[in-house]
Amino acid sequence: MESYKQEFIEFMVEADVLKFGDFTLKSGRKSPFFMNAGAYVTGSQLMRLGEYYAKAIHDKFGTDFDVLFGPAYKGIPLSVATVIAFSKLYGKEIRYCSNRKEVKDHGDTGILLGSKLKDGDRVVIIEDVTTSGKSIEETFPIIRAQANVEILGLMVSLNRMERGQGSKCALDEIKDLYGFDTAAIVTMAEVKEYLVGREVKGRVVINDEIAAAIDAYYKEYGAV
Repeated sequence: MESYKQEFIEFMVEADVLKFGDFTLKSGRKSPFFMNAGAYVTGSQLMRLGEYYAKAIHDKFGTDFDVLFGPAYKGIPLSVATVIAFSKLYGKEIRYCSNRKEVKDHGDTGILLGSKLKDGDRVVIIEDVTTSGKSIEETFPIIRAQANVEILGLMVSLNRMERGQGSKCALDEIKDLYGFDTAAIVTMAEVKEYLVGREVKGRVVINDEIAAAIDAYYKEYGAV
């Protein structure tokens, strides 16, 4: 596993973004882990987060794209932080673009924030985590309505590796449905492998009990 992935896993735990215990998800599933990207709130956290995303996007998609699109609302700071990091790390100016939830009819009118989309733009979408694909279902037609662009793919921070609407994980379902690549900075398999028995902030994050709960969860909800 690449060193930046190991650092990112510890970073999620240190920032209290990734927690382990007993949680009820929006879907009603009882999960032994929970991720809340809204817990990244400080300047240093957002700077580091943008760098981890930039490295993962660079590994997956290279530098040959024009726009990083972050769906409202959480995708807005993610896209801004990541294009800043991309410029710093790779010297490539990527434009950021996000959507508004409501169309603005005065001043800077329209549904987009940041850069406008132009015909021929190559676009990467950035999100925190995808569990059902609903966000992409809303985002895809918005992007397509703005210009004749090529969507290269989607990057999220964590692949939960659980079933979406069918038997596959949400990222694989999105790839099958829309025809573009999907990827994550890390997968839950990588998280578990790295954290089992490892101390972060002076405590073992995944002990034997939590590891067993994660295994049981994936036996019931894991993607095939």
